[in-house]
Amino acid sequence: MKNLPTKADILSFIEDNPTKTNKRDIARAFGIKGAARIDLKRMLKELQNEGHLEKRRKTYREDGALPPVSVCRVTGADGDGDLFLEPVEAGDTPPRVLFIDKDGDPALAEGDRVLCRLTKVTGEDYAYEARLIRRIAGSPDKILGIFRAGADGGRVTPIDKGDGKEWRVPAGAMSGAKDGELVEAEQTGPKSRMGLPVARILARLGDPNGPRAVSLIAIHQHGIPDAFPEDVVAEAEAAKPVALGKREDLRDLPLVTIDPSDARDHDDACYAHADDDPKNKGGHVVWVAIADVAHYVTPGSKLDIEARKRGNSTYFPDRVVPMLPDALSGDLCSLHEGVERPCMAVRMVLSADGTKLSHRFTRGLMRSPAALNYEEVQEGQDGTPNDKVAPLMEGVIAPLFAAYEALKTAREHRQPLELDLPERKIAMDDAGKVTSVAFRDRLDAHKLIEEFMVLANVCAAEELKARNTPLLYRVHEEPSPEKLETLREIVQASGLRLAKGQVLQTRHLNRLLEQAAGTDQAELINISALRSMTQAYYGPQNFGHFGLALRDYAHFTSPIRRYADLIVHRALISAHKFGKDGLVDDDLKSTGEHISMTERRSMVAERDTTDRYLAAYLADRVGTEMEGRVSGIAKFGMFVKLDGSGADGLIPIGTLGREYFAYDRDAQTLRGEKSGVVIGLGARVLTRLAEATPITGGLVLELLELEGKALPQTGGRGRGGSPEGRKTGKFKAKGAKLKKKLKRKRT
Repeated sequence: MKNLPTKADILSFIEDNPTKTNKRDIARAFGIKGAARIDLKRMLKELQNEGHLEKRRKTYREDGALPPVSVCRVTGADGDGDLFLEPVEAGDTPPRVLFIDKDGDPALAEGDRVLCRLTKVTGEDYAYEARLIRRIAGSPDKILGIFRAGADGGRVTPIDKGDGKEWRVPAGAMSGAKDGELVEAEQTGPKSRMGLPVARILARLGDPNGPRAVSLIAIHQHGIPDAFPEDVVAEAEAAKPVALGKREDLRDLPLVTIDPSDARDHDDACYAHADDDPKNKGGHVVWVAIADVAHYVTPGSKLDIEARKRGNSTYFPDRVVPMLPDALSGDLCSLHEGVERPCMAVRMVLSADGTKLSHRFTRGLMRSPAALNYEEVQEGQDGTPNDKVAPLMEGVIAPLFAAYEALKTAREHRQPLELDLPERKIAMDDAGKVTSVAFRDRLDAHKLIEEFMVLANVCAAEELKARNTPLLYRVHEEPSPEKLETLREIVQASGLRLAKGQVLQTRHLNRLLEQAAGTDQAELINISALRSMTQAYYGPQNFGHFGLALRDYAHFTSPIRRYADLIVHRALISAHKFGKDGLVDDDLKSTGEHISMTERRSMVAERDTTDRYLAAYLADRVGTEMEGRVSGIAKFGMFVKLDGSGADGLIPIGTLGREYFAYDRDAQTLRGEKSGVVIGLGARVLTRLAEATPITGGLVLELLELEGKALPQTGGRGRGGSPEGRKTGKFKAKGAKLKKKLKRKRT
């Protein structure tokens, strides 16, 4: 046939008409009729064999090209706020797809699945543009686990404690995963009560037992962004040092930084001296200077968008996932020794008894004379200063401690909650192996900095409140009546007393903690008091801070690692007209909710990582006897906090001797039905470590002694649950035996 198109004509038509790619459309486009269709079919077959076309359901399109209507998964937004997708069925290297929204489209979140119409584009850093047809479903369930290869694909075993259900991975959805690798997967098939859920591998994370893999697990498990987009890094690296300009010159003030010995960033510095005002005899002047992050991270910038997304830095024993790129967090925004740095500072005047008389905020330029750590400052105060601290003792260190002594008096009058909960310190070698677990010392040098930072935060909240400037408060509401009642029951069971029928204040809780101090119940009471507290959060409405016993409180002192502090800095800039980079956020409620979520996310990730490192540390000690105290009671067993490491392990209820133990939720006890033994919170126990699983962070213990005595040996089998359920189970078993006996007789 003379008018039969060439192969090039056919390929050009398919590329220009992605919605008209079946054989009938192609024939109609070129006017091919009758017997000539046979020749067209032959040409299409040849193009397919040559690798130029692929056929799907009687439709031809370019090899590797996506169908014009595809199901995509939302992968998230870039630094400019543009939303990107990836096709669900695009193989191991899916093309980048830009989502073009229109009025009326629903808000999409990372992981959402959408049906889209795709248009191929050229000359961009993405291959397609997508317009929404409809949203199919929200984010599918995800899992982090160990991949085990099989004949028909493989399976993923979750690493979460308490989640034992495997996921099945078909052969075409493995993304090259190898047996034993740590992988991230998402569910692809419909949820069903029968059979294993079907999944596909999203990411391969390598050897789960490799160096420093533990924190990597937490990062992926909790969705913490750990890689900065290139444009965000470029914006940070383009930043320049700041000149004095209109800033107040604070370079002659000996503002020293005092941080942990391994700190890489220094975002706060302080200085104090005696007040020379004769009207304030014995008073003090305290300066607190904070890195001026707001100068570098301006509203709406790529750095700002990324910082808000992260909400805060996340700290692990072996790494930090920072809120800001290192060019800022480790350099220009860090108050390094001997270099000029921009700062937001507050000058506070205290009376002899620590009462704040006045304060003043300024935007300045400082130069720290020394970067000190807590230990060397404390040693200097105790009389053994090193060569670096000795020259600073009279003019810097001694006045700081003098001001701190005054603040201690004010603190005792205010009575913030005084929980005694030591912080664990995990030491690791260069290979990422845990070498020791201990508790951090609480030095006066730590408390000094804490008091100065709390006071500066109070000043920021009071200043912005007085100027009617919007801000994000740090809110900690009082405990709920239900939690207080639970705490009272635990206190009463411990032989102590928490007054009832009055408005609870922190001084009442402190009185309780003083009663418990030095007794066997001290740790239990401290943990129980902590559990009765509500979760602190960020919000534009001021409901006070119960734990600190403060009416006005905001976070101002750590803008390198907390977005909330950056918001407060911008609010101060706006209130004082310090510059044009002030607060423009008109939805502080949404911002507060988001960064409260990211803070909780980081806390859980940090806790899970600590649990896994402790399990790895104890894995070589399986079979060792360890003492501890019961820290939790559940229907399935009890939790024990081990002495020394502070690790939490589970004693399953089925291992508690040869009798039935009844669970009393209100009293938080387990009671032996025959022996009458009662196991409650705070009980001293001797255990044997039966199992330590680093990948999940789980510890399983065996109970050897309760309060110095072995459990009584009684008849029957050890079980949990309800007495009614236990009796019903026996009745059913006897019934089954009777049926078998009758059946044999009939036979």
